[in-house]
Amino acid sequence: MIPTHEAVLIRGGRVIDPSQKLDAERDVLLRDGHVALIDTPKKLESAARSAGAKIIDAKGLIVAPGFVDIHVHLREPGQAYKETIATGTAAAAAGGFTAVCAMPNTIPVNDSPETTRWMLAPERGAHVRVFPIGAATRGSMGETLTDYSALKAAGVVAVTDDGKPILGDAIMHQALSAAARVGLPVIQHAEDTRLTVGCSMNAGALAFRLGLRGMTVEAESGLIERDIRLVQQVAKAVGESRVHLHVAHISTAKALNAVRSARRSGLHVTCEVTPHHFTLTEEEIGDYNTNAKMNPPLRAAADREAMIEGLLDGTIDAIATDHAPHATHEKQQEFERAPNGITGLETSLGLSLTQLHIARGASLSRVIALLSTEPARILSLRGRGSLTVGSAADVVLFDAEEKWQYNATASLSKSKNSPFDGHTMRGRVHTTIYEGRIVYSAK
Repeated sequence: MIPTHEAVLIRGGRVIDPSQKLDAERDVLLRDGHVALIDTPKKLESAARSAGAKIIDAKGLIVAPGFVDIHVHLREPGQAYKETIATGTAAAAAGGFTAVCAMPNTIPVNDSPETTRWMLAPERGAHVRVFPIGAATRGSMGETLTDYSALKAAGVVAVTDDGKPILGDAIMHQALSAAARVGLPVIQHAEDTRLTVGCSMNAGALAFRLGLRGMTVEAESGLIERDIRLVQQVAKAVGESRVHLHVAHISTAKALNAVRSARRSGLHVTCEVTPHHFTLTEEEIGDYNTNAKMNPPLRAAADREAMIEGLLDGTIDAIATDHAPHATHEKQQEFERAPNGITGLETSLGLSLTQLHIARGASLSRVIALLSTEPARILSLRGRGSLTVGSAADVVLFDAEEKWQYNATASLSKSKNSPFDGHTMRGRVHTTIYEGRIVYSAK
């Protein structure tokens, strides 16, 4: 591992930085944990020599801002048997991520500055930057707001109750108002749980054949439509630009249309989608495959196509993994009893490039923006998602064409619950650099 303050010269790569609209062969000099210079090789040679820089040969590789995942579950505190901050961030580094935003559904729930500071302590052994997301209500019970100002001061970058969506109109109105006053987004897991009791997959013919209760499209879209109405009300009082609703892991065409309409009205509503929702459909469940069970569930083919279109036309702002590790014995249960969620940090780039760049012709710059620049923008993570001079020296080097097969047993995550075990994809991470230090190398 390179010491923090050793200079590094990344030489001969194709630098793609959407934040600067840059796509050209350049050398990148990293120094003191920041991007020091980006220029042609001849112009950087003397500066690199004088700095005594370690040289990384990036010929044939894409050099991009480190990826930013705004939706992960690191399971600490409380469930270290599934994942720890150390193992989760090691998997993140292997996937090209240099920053991850940790959801608050821990034990105890991250609803206090004390828990936030515990997560950020050096003793946790994080390999990349962790940005905690705080609970919107105490205990994520949907009744009493947490102290948003204190949470933000401790390091929280957004508030959410995630898997326990805020159902009450009054408390959601309060959350949007309070968050706007301190400059935090409210992230909503869009699921009207009053309509999904006992449901374990997408509603439709397949659920009927499998004898499983299905979640309707309306359970997702209805709550988003309600939230958008509340955003409109709060915006009249505090200003449109200050109220920010972010929809987590959107999965249906109807919900996406609601977001699209809200944005046309000038409201600050953003959304993310996971690689599994734009890669797989409900058919992946097959013979009750619990590694294809997640929430929101895998949807019909038309919804999957809508997610791809939303990524291509800009309605969807970012790709987030919703990395949700579970122990093997937890997934080896009856489908209805098994927990929701899959791991996703190490497969995100490969799936994104395969589905969007290779299959649909999206530019590399667009894919990188969805994984890096845009997630950092959504949560105002200054100095991340960019290679501008002075930004954090967070860089990923990857081969956009390399074919590789994912082996879940070799994952750096503590858990192996992935439906992509054995899948071949295009685009592989070679090196991840976090604040000037190599934190992952495929060699």
